Amino acid sequence: AAPYLNSLVRDSAAALFTQSYALTHPSQPNYLMLFSGSDQGVTNNGIPKNLPFTSANLGAGLLQAGRTFAGYSEDLPATGFDGKSSGHYARKHNPWVNWQGSETNGIPGALNLPLTSFPSNYDLLPTVSFVIPNQEHDMHNGTDPERINTADAWLRDHLDGYVQWAQAHNCLFIITFDEGHERPGDRVDRIFGFFRDEDEGGSSESNHIFTVFVGEMVKHGRYDQRIDHYSVLRTIEGMYGLPHAGSSADYPAISNVWK
Repeated sequence: AAPYLNSLVRDSAAALFTQSYALTHPSQPNYLMLFSGSDQGVTNNGIPKNLPFTSANLGAGLLQAGRTFAGYSEDLPATGFDGKSSGHYARKHNPWVNWQGSETNGIPGALNLPLTSFPSNYDLLPTVSFVIPNQEHDMHNGTDPERINTADAWLRDHLDGYVQWAQAHNCLFIITFDEGHERPGDRVDRIFGFFRDEDEGGSSESNHIFTVFVGEMVKHGRYDQRIDHYSVLRTIEGMYGLPHAGSSADYPAISNVWK
C-alpha cells in the first residue's frame, strides 16, 4: 500500500534503519525530543504550559551559528500561527512554534511557515527544514491500505522532487515517524511489514518506527544500529558543528551510513 516508501528503501542512495525507535507516547513529546533533545516536561498533545520555551533547540542552534532554518506545516493557516489547530493542521506536530517569540533560543514567527511556502527552487531552502503533513496525510493509525496509499502518494507528489535533487546536490532527505504502536501486538503498522518480518531482522518491540536517509553521501543498505530521535538530532547537529541540545549530547551521531 506504500509503493513510494518502498521505492525509497530500494534507492541506491538510501539507508534503511531497521532498529529505529521513537522515545515515548503520544506524538507531541517525540517532536519536542527530535527538535530539542527533551520533552520539555510535556506528556500530552495539548498546548504546553509556560510558553515560550527558552531551552536550546536545533532551529536556534542553526540561527546562532549563522545558518538558516524553517518549518513548513501543511494547512498552517498563516505564517506564525500559534493556535492549537486549523483544518487538518495540528500544533502538536509542530515543535518549533513553542519557542516562537522567546528572547532566549527563540524561533521567529516568520520561520513558522505553511507548506505553500516550500520553494520549488530547492536552492532557496534553508540549511535545515522540516516538512510536516497534515493529519490526513501523515499515515497515523496506518493499518487501512487506502489511508496508507493516500499518504504515500502525498509524500511522492510533494517531496520526491527534493529527494531527486538532493542526490545531485550533496543534500540529505530524512523521513521518520513520531511514534509507533504502543505495545507489541497492538495496532501493528502493516505498512512496515517489509522490515518487521523476523526474516528481515525486524522487531516487534514497542515504538518501532520507519526511518530512512536518502542522499548523495549515503551508502545504500539496511542498518541494524539502534537509533532514536536523539540520535537523529545529534547527527544533524554534528553536520553543522552545532552545540548539542538536551539529551542529544549523550548519544552518538549516526556514522556508519556515509560513503
